[in-house]
Amino acid sequence: MVFLSLGLAILSYLVGSVVLGQIDAPSLENESPGASPGASVASRNTTYYNPILPGFYPDPSCIFLPSYDNTFFCVSSSFNAIPGIPIHASKDLRNWKLVGHVLSRKEQLPRLAETNRSTSGIWAPTLRYHEQKKTFYVITTLVNDHLPQSDSSRWDNIFFQSKDLYNPVAWSEAIHFNFEGYDPDLYFEGGKTYLTAAHAWQVDPGIYQTQIDLDTVQRLMLTMFMTPYKAPEGPHIYKKDGWYYLLAAEGGTGLQHMVTIARSRNVDGPFESNPANPVLTNANTTSYFQTIGHADLFRDGSGNWWSVALSTRAGPQYLNFPMVRETVLTPVTWKRGEWPVFSKVEGTMSGWAMPREDRRIRGAGQFVDDGDDISRSFFDSSGNLPAHFTYWRYPIPDYFTRGDGNTLRLRPSPNNLTALNGNYAGPTGIALIARRQSHTLFTYNVDVEWEASKQEEEIGVSAFLTQNHHIDLGVVMLPDSGGKLTPHFRYRGASYIPMPEPIVTPVPAEWNLSPEGPTAKLKLRLEIKASNMTHYTFSAGPVGSESLTKTIAVISNEGVSWGFTGVLLGVYSTSNGGEGNAEAYVSRWIYLPQGQYRD
Repeated sequence: MVFLSLGLAILSYLVGSVVLGQIDAPSLENESPGASPGASVASRNTTYYNPILPGFYPDPSCIFLPSYDNTFFCVSSSFNAIPGIPIHASKDLRNWKLVGHVLSRKEQLPRLAETNRSTSGIWAPTLRYHEQKKTFYVITTLVNDHLPQSDSSRWDNIFFQSKDLYNPVAWSEAIHFNFEGYDPDLYFEGGKTYLTAAHAWQVDPGIYQTQIDLDTVQRLMLTMFMTPYKAPEGPHIYKKDGWYYLLAAEGGTGLQHMVTIARSRNVDGPFESNPANPVLTNANTTSYFQTIGHADLFRDGSGNWWSVALSTRAGPQYLNFPMVRETVLTPVTWKRGEWPVFSKVEGTMSGWAMPREDRRIRGAGQFVDDGDDISRSFFDSSGNLPAHFTYWRYPIPDYFTRGDGNTLRLRPSPNNLTALNGNYAGPTGIALIARRQSHTLFTYNVDVEWEASKQEEEIGVSAFLTQNHHIDLGVVMLPDSGGKLTPHFRYRGASYIPMPEPIVTPVPAEWNLSPEGPTAKLKLRLEIKASNMTHYTFSAGPVGSESLTKTIAVISNEGVSWGFTGVLLGVYSTSNGGEGNAEAYVSRWIYLPQGQYRD
């Protein structure tokens, strides 16, 4: 494979000079994992475990900043999830904490509320830091995935900037720029900024590069690099030992996903392909970790190189993978003047000596392996819900408010979780609040108090992937055999994959605290449990009587093993398009991690 620079100067603008600075640090040679470390790291190779960011954290981009207390930072794709573009930080590469989100306010990017299709939204952000400006940049694409690949309005390229990565209100509103492509990258050198991105491979497979002034959002010259592989995307530029390296993902984000690399003496090519490509892939293997690609490279404080990439724990069968695309870490050997050599991604890794364990990290979020144990304390003193709680598109504030005793009051949306057509939710959205599934085995349950009197009023829990892929256990008001409205348990699933038919069964009459009245009054614990790697068990019982818990359905997770995102576990409320407005009060929220499969 050869990357050819076609040198197409097809766009030219006059712009003033920009002082941006170079971040090509001095070359530090490493031999192999286990080379002599600096004083701040352990004395021998470190064993660590993949994924480092388990669950819905795809398309990672990471940097290391000595000036920020020797901290590593990573961002990842969020698609339609809000808050968007999560930021994780670590001081030891093993303990990763959610420290914020780039996108947390509707005014930053109002268009995200209107995306149509569950695979639309924020794709593949790149995180970079400008040392001279002391500014963080996150550059990404808001993709309108329902539009044809050839429609230039499909790609809304944007970047955000901030002087304080930890402060969510410090991130700017989205700054839009005209570029027909996606997966943009930034590289700073010699007062210039180079933007490198992919073009829709179905239209014109290649990697494009342009100079850009981030202050005026004007572009200079555009160059295209052609690649003979399928679907080149996710490019990044690095400079080492006088060479410019172009890292890219190819093969699509499925089982043929791979990482390739090329290099040139000039930032704009021509680029020569590595004869050993692909440099990282698990395609055509029996590994549990599949779909490896979309990588980024960074160095630690001792000069050792690492790569992050996305991966799916699916095995070659590719059937049961509800957490879908996660972030993995692998050590890279990069000798002076030579090509980088990536270690194979596995569940248990032996890598460069890592910094000593250190969990002293700023930020209000939790560590990625943490569970939840929330009882009547959903809101902090400032009225905020936990930082890792997640919505699908921007939340309607009235749906999620503080109830008595600091409980979470949930008001119903007219839409159910499929909403209008499985792709769009309209201005009323969906009343779902959730957290990411981040373990193979877990128990998630909530205690809800609910009074309802109208047909199709519903409160429930969901393993939610997208609007067209979710598995729900609801408590819904339906007529009984005599026509009286009574509460029923109802399992329903939505997926492109065939799902079992709905299961409907009456709630035991003795669980209804108002069995004779026109209004059902319930205090229930609703539960989703993954007791193996292939199935969810949905259960319910009266609060305070755990021994009475009933299993309503056992459902394969294959129906939510699909696409780009990952399962969210949460509680929802809906009138299913009816007249109901019954409020629910969530007083207890538990997510108990119980196991992580890595092989």
